[in-house]
Amino acid sequence: MKKILAFLLISTSLSAQYNFPKKQTNVDFATAFGSGVSPSASFQQLYGIGKSKRFKIGWGVRFNAFFSGQQNYLTAPANLTSGSQSIVALFTENILSNIDTLQLTKTAVGSLNSTITLQYSFPKLDVGFNIDAFGISFGGKQSGKFVASESKSLNGSLQSAKPTSFNLLLISDSDIGSLNSELYARYWVNKRFAIRGGASFQFLEYKAERLLTFENDRFRHKTLLPFLAVSYSLF
Repeated sequence: MKKILAFLLISTSLSAQYNFPKKQTNVDFATAFGSGVSPSASFQQLYGIGKSKRFKIGWGVRFNAFFSGQQNYLTAPANLTSGSQSIVALFTENILSNIDTLQLTKTAVGSLNSTITLQYSFPKLDVGFNIDAFGISFGGKQSGKFVASESKSLNGSLQSAKPTSFNLLLISDSDIGSLNSELYARYWVNKRFAIRGGASFQFLEYKAERLLTFENDRFRHKTLLPFLAVSYSLF
C-alpha cells in the first residue's frame, strides 16, 4: 500500500511539470495469443479533456484477425441466451435450455471496425480501454457438428457457417458480429515508440447457412487473451 501511495505522489509531482499533448495520434500493431492467434493493426486519434489533458477520449479504426483450430460456438442472440435484449441481459443468468453448440473445425475471421478509446496518461505511461463499435467481418465457410438441446433430428448433424457480415456494439449478448476490446497499459520508450500490453476480450460470431433450433442461425465464441503491441506516434 505504501509503495502504491508513493507511486501516486511521485506521478502527481511529475505530472505537474509535464505538458500532456492536446492530441495524440498513434498507429499500433498487436498480437493476442492463447486459445488462438489474433493479430491486429489500428489507428487511434485521442483528444485531451480538461486543463491537464491527462484524460483522453478518442476514435479509431482497427483491423482484427483470429485464427485457431476447433472451437465451440454457442447460441448468440440475447433474447435466447437470457430472454432479454436490453441492459438487463448483462445481469441475467443464461437460459441453458435455449443454448446450442456449433463445433466448428477451425476459425478464420477478419474484421474491420471503428473503435472508441478512453485513456488516462502519466508521464511516459498510458492506461486505457478501447472497444470496437461497428464494422464488417469476413472469412471463409467453415463446417462443424451441431449439438442441439431440443431437436433430435438436428443433433449431431453437420452444419456450415460463415462469419456474420455486420458488427455492432450494443450490450453484452445483444452485440452483433465480431468485436474486440482491450484493457491496456502503454509505456513510451521515447517520443515516437511505445510498448503496449494487456488483455483482449473478443466476441467472434458465425452465421449458419440455415435456421436451426429456435429459428436461430447465429453462434458466438468468447475469448480472453493476453496481448503485446508496439505503438508509433505520428505527431
